[in-house]
Amino acid sequence: MRKKVLIMGAAGRDFHNFNTYFRNNPFYEVVCFTATQIPDIEDRTYPKELCGELYPSGIPIYSENKLVELINKYNVDSVVFAYSDVPHEYVMHKASIVLACGADFRLLGPKDTMIKSSKPLIATGAVRTGCGKSQTTRRIADILLSLNKKIVVIRHPMPYDADLNNQIVQRFANYDDLKVCTIEEMEEYEPLIDRNIIVYAGVDYGKILEQAEKEADVIIWDGGNNDFPFYKPDLMVTIVDPLRAGHEVLYHPGETCLRMADIVVINKIDSADRASIDKVRANIKGTNPGATIIEAESPVSMDNPSLIKNKSVLIVEDGPTLTHGGMEYGAGFVAAKRFGAKKIVDPKPYAIGSILETYKKYTTTGAVLPAMGYSAKQIDELKTVINNTPCDIVVIATPIDLLRFIDINKPGIRVKYELKEVTKPDLEELIKKHFNNL
Repeated sequence: MRKKVLIMGAAGRDFHNFNTYFRNNPFYEVVCFTATQIPDIEDRTYPKELCGELYPSGIPIYSENKLVELINKYNVDSVVFAYSDVPHEYVMHKASIVLACGADFRLLGPKDTMIKSSKPLIATGAVRTGCGKSQTTRRIADILLSLNKKIVVIRHPMPYDADLNNQIVQRFANYDDLKVCTIEEMEEYEPLIDRNIIVYAGVDYGKILEQAEKEADVIIWDGGNNDFPFYKPDLMVTIVDPLRAGHEVLYHPGETCLRMADIVVINKIDSADRASIDKVRANIKGTNPGATIIEAESPVSMDNPSLIKNKSVLIVEDGPTLTHGGMEYGAGFVAAKRFGAKKIVDPKPYAIGSILETYKKYTTTGAVLPAMGYSAKQIDELKTVINNTPCDIVVIATPIDLLRFIDINKPGIRVKYELKEVTKPDLEELIKKHFNNL
């Protein structure tokens, strides 16, 4: 008899674990997925086209709130936990719920879920959301381009479409390709397309890899949240954040990324105090003494910073950094303080709909606005909050230019941030050395 399995996820690692381990496995029957973290991703079906012959009707996706009910309803034998950026204690609370229902609790690891590429592959990961994976990926991409390497970036999944068949393999090469994307997707893809780099994402990462390998000399895996890679890396770069010192050993699966790393980048040292930097460094050495450590700054810039001096500002930050990343603020707040804003206007009194619910759920968020954009309705609510918040100027610290597709009723100015290594050896030296050995 096939063992009955429930996979707990958030539209990412859960689907990948199914595709790589369970899809054609005759010993298991995945009866359902559960979904959390991302709004409006439950009450869908993982389509039969992605499921294989063992699942002619597809697999239902439910809210994680129904976990106990589903374990009992389907007489589940084993529950697989498959999402990221949660405290270790949180994982064990979920395990306790599952065990109390009589089922096994499992975590699938790299051996069963990583796919080996035929091309050299560099992976970026992090110990928390918002450490600086994207800017590190851009830095690595620039290094490889300077070495005349043809690169493709494969991004951790963000399959939010109601019909997942529309996102089995996605290829983004220009701005027109981004028209189908949410803000959350565009924030990751657009800065790479600005560099004329092709980006792949989707649901089936076996098929995605097959296509990407045809276009690349080197592949970069750009991780999501603090998850470990879907592909076996030849070089693993993990980013840690001294503004959340200690988190590098307290969150799942970020600690895994830390222990797997060949290179660990301590980012944001220009915003953190030395005691926090030293604490992070000690934790790196204690968990992964063989890793090479790089210290890096995350300098913020504006095209015309004098525009915000002595002005009242509304700050729009990267959404995931503030939500499951748990940060109080991001680069926009740092820039506003650095460039002399007179007042930072708190948007919470003007929040509506899902934006208001986001503040209620993520109570650590400071006087800034998370750029939530998982649906057209949510983007419209974001626009309304911006327009209703009284201020002189909007400081936009999202990786994409919100002004390109949201009309707001006041001036806006963008904040940009890149990775700047300040210690040796730096990423360029280490990547060049590694490629000489490939």
